Amino acid sequence: MSSAHNVTYKVSPGGQLRGAIRVPGDKSISHRSIMLGALAEGTTEISGFLEGEDSLCTLQAFRDMGVRIDRPGPQRVVVRGVGMSGLRAPAKALDLGNSGTSMRLMAGLLSGQSFDVEMTGDASLSRRPMRRVTEPLAKMGARIETTAQGTPPLKIIGGSHLKGIGYDMPVASAQVKSALLLAGLYAEGMTCVTEPAPTRDHTERMLQGFGYQVERRGSTVCLRGGGRLRATAIDVPADISSAAFFLVGASIATGSELELSHVGINPTRTGVINILRLMGADIRLRNERTVGGEPVADLVVRSAPLRGIEIPEDQVPLAIDEFPVLFIAAACAEGTTVLRGAEELRVKESDRIQSMADGLHVLGVDAQPTADGMIIRGGPIGDGRVDSKGDHRIAMAFAMAALRAGGEIEITDCANVKTSFPGFVELVNGCGLDLRTN
Repeated sequence: MSSAHNVTYKVSPGGQLRGAIRVPGDKSISHRSIMLGALAEGTTEISGFLEGEDSLCTLQAFRDMGVRIDRPGPQRVVVRGVGMSGLRAPAKALDLGNSGTSMRLMAGLLSGQSFDVEMTGDASLSRRPMRRVTEPLAKMGARIETTAQGTPPLKIIGGSHLKGIGYDMPVASAQVKSALLLAGLYAEGMTCVTEPAPTRDHTERMLQGFGYQVERRGSTVCLRGGGRLRATAIDVPADISSAAFFLVGASIATGSELELSHVGINPTRTGVINILRLMGADIRLRNERTVGGEPVADLVVRSAPLRGIEIPEDQVPLAIDEFPVLFIAAACAEGTTVLRGAEELRVKESDRIQSMADGLHVLGVDAQPTADGMIIRGGPIGDGRVDSKGDHRIAMAFAMAALRAGGEIEITDCANVKTSFPGFVELVNGCGLDLRTN
């Protein structure tokens, strides 16, 4: 994470989004490609890698554990795997910056190592709950110390003998599922995770891409410990979470037509498309194909009048990271939008329910936060100064709101946008937004 906290966005009102763009690579897949590439036998070549701070924290952590990782060109990474037992104890704590994904997934992966390791992060990550991962890992035999509040830093004691378990997740979470599966690689016997609702399945798909057998039985995914990973080539698709800002921006700005190329459309991630279509958005998929086991398409979005809806709860886990900008779509829709079942939003980089409600109130939008969601009545968007709370997705969401605003929107504390979307300012300005930084 950048140490600069004083980046401010000033976004002029109005405009439209037009042209053809490609947003950066998928963050979830970029993280996992480094982790599995490091444990594989042989050399893994990655193209389309997201060069944002979160993904680079994962990359550096594995370098710190003795893995040779080269970057021969833009968005290209070469990982020279050390095998399942080849990681070495780092000389210092692993600093994972703002990346909750890195810390939670690596808690599982590192639970099976022979050495002790500590993981730290920035102030935001240090407030995020980790018991949802550490408690089921403890059932497998892992020894992980946290603060009294269950937050980072995490201290993992090496040499634990892990045993496979069957775990029914109380809340749908791809990070928890992935952490247990990664620990399961090192566990005796079978590890099975049952999820109450579908979550992103990049870990399962990528394990199979590295030659590791994974079994799916309905809502349960299982693997047996003690196998090997074989190096492969990975082409990271463009991140649908980053594309979401442009899907909403082009939908709400009259006269917009935008093409987003090579976007990952994994069915466990397409909630944002499904929800926007239910609201009346004009989004079309072209050139659908499969790349490296992941479905990909070019998305074409045209402006359309949106209407408020009750968001189906089965779509919530499929769009959990996209709700900040979906709240902007709701503010621009005719009628009322109701979100329920999204309590996980309160423990992201910020409390995204309260942070978005606060910002929408500043802009004159009727937004009522609830314990597990939001009720938004669409109407005019005004101007004002919004605090992003250092949350990259909130900063980018309010930037898109300016397309329908009555005056300039100023957004503070935007440095963390580079954690997930390097080049955001240049890209939005290139397709029609007027965004300035200081």
